[in-house]
Amino acid sequence: MILVSACLAWLNCRFDWWSCSNQKIIDMVKSWQAIPVCPELLWWLYTPRMPCERRWDRIVSRTWEDMTEQYLNWALEAFEVAKERWCKRAILKSKSPSCWCGLIFDGLFSWRLTRWDWIFTQILKENGIKVENELNFWQ
Repeated sequence: MILVSACLAWLNCRFDWWSCSNQKIIDMVKSWQAIPVCPELLWWLYTPRMPCERRWDRIVSRTWEDMTEQYLNWALEAFEVAKERWCKRAILKSKSPSCWCGLIFDGLFSWRLTRWDWIFTQILKENGIKVENELNFWQ
């Protein structure tokens, strides 16, 4: 089973209430090859919501509220889904504060990107799950 970021499948779970659907990923979910998960929605975080970014070793909202502990809890809950479904691979959304696979925003809310993996991606990798983002999965 492949774990995929729910926003790539079809769910409008991004902070701005949009999805970034990818038809190949939608087809994988429909054919039971993949399971969508959103760490933030597992804890009923509302949408739309305040955007968050990584600022050094913390996750902060645009109003500079420290959200690190919440994001860590959400990531651990999403990892439990991966374990329960015996996922060996994951396709996660780049630039996402929960998934942050490969590319993330710089933490200044400036729209500049930097290379980094964060909480959910790190947990999956540390537990032997191969993680890629939607940009490099099909290469």
